[in-house]
Amino acid sequence: MGSREGWRPTPYQILALGFAGVILLGALLLMTPWVAQEGKGLSFVDALFTATSAVCVTGLVVVDTGTYFNTFGQLVVISLIQIGGLGFMTMATMMSIAFGKRINLRERLIMQEALNQLNYSGVVRLTLNVLKITLAIEFIGGTVLAWRFFQDYGWYGVYLGYWHAVSSFCNAGFDLIGGFRSMTPYVGDVTINLAITVLIIFGGIGFTVILELLQRRGRLWQCSLHTRIVVLTTGFLIAFGAVGIYALESHNPATFGALTTGERVLASYFHSVSPRTAGFNTIDIGAMRDVTIFFTIILMFIGASPSSTGGGIKTSTFAILVLSAWALIRGKTEVNVFNRSIDERTVHRAFVIMSIAATLVMTITFILAAIEEMPFLHLLFEVTSAFGTVGLSCGITTSLSDASKLLVTLTMFAGRVGPLTLALALALKARHSLIRYPEGRIIIG
Repeated sequence: MGSREGWRPTPYQILALGFAGVILLGALLLMTPWVAQEGKGLSFVDALFTATSAVCVTGLVVVDTGTYFNTFGQLVVISLIQIGGLGFMTMATMMSIAFGKRINLRERLIMQEALNQLNYSGVVRLTLNVLKITLAIEFIGGTVLAWRFFQDYGWYGVYLGYWHAVSSFCNAGFDLIGGFRSMTPYVGDVTINLAITVLIIFGGIGFTVILELLQRRGRLWQCSLHTRIVVLTTGFLIAFGAVGIYALESHNPATFGALTTGERVLASYFHSVSPRTAGFNTIDIGAMRDVTIFFTIILMFIGASPSSTGGGIKTSTFAILVLSAWALIRGKTEVNVFNRSIDERTVHRAFVIMSIAATLVMTITFILAAIEEMPFLHLLFEVTSAFGTVGLSCGITTSLSDASKLLVTLTMFAGRVGPLTLALALALKARHSLIRYPEGRIIIG
């Protein structure tokens, strides 16, 4: 007998469709003449690309945000960034609570998936805390940036400060400096560099990690295994990335040539944090050495952490992959860390995420390389930046054809929703087989 209920979307499908709906609404707004300085909206492809980049907190742009859009257009973009950074389910939950609507079990399950939680208990309270933390951090960071920008722009600098605080915390990378310059005019400015990178780091380590660190008053070794793994992996990647970029770019006159030693250290640190999926840059990415570009691709592919505003395969996934490989090398049957064992399902999930992500990036890069007459490394950088929702670019975004822009748009969407979540959203309903086949053996390696 057929089901009378009809199609009931899974939590994965609701998440994917929710993000898609916000993107479409944003694209329609960006096509209107009300958003542009010259009274002419974007074409559909460019509007869809920009809206996706904003909602998926990426930062890749086909028009200069600071000069193309008027104030209303900039507010539309930053609103899409805020919704995308928090997640549309968080925003929907806030509205439900504001109107006194009770959050049912199905909605809690969707929120559980949206916030990458292991169970649905306490997700409403977590959602409220996410909003409080976001507003508090953005206000503090915005105040620091507003004070600094006020010195250069007057009262307009206050607007710039809070606008860039939202863009930084949400790991979006959109800027209003103008001329596609991002933060290059402030390469040696300690206040700007530190304020933006701290916002990026807080936005990228995940809301659950921030909450636990606050509850434990920063005592990391009293925190859960997840928090310890995320904080230590993030710290390692930032330190390793900064040292690597400094070593690789020190003798490049096109990037570090005119900088003092202190400015080089600051730029190396900034460009190690930015691939955490932020997308701001203080030096010309396109002028970097090929080896540095490839090094940055690796950092972007790893990305931020679960339950954060960023993308990528996530720091915890990367850590589990490394620990699993190390366990295999040592002949261990279990993956152990900090006197805890990682369950086999989590290890398997990490390898699936890695496989889907790598396949997506390689496939889209291959297609773009067949379409565009551009350096392959720059195309790989662009696609990885889109998947990691980073927003860094070698300067080729505006030159892409419409077909390539649509492919990059799809990649940004997959990166923000999550490769595994998107795959599960597209998958057919699981059917449990009653038959178990005998085990077979395959030689690998």
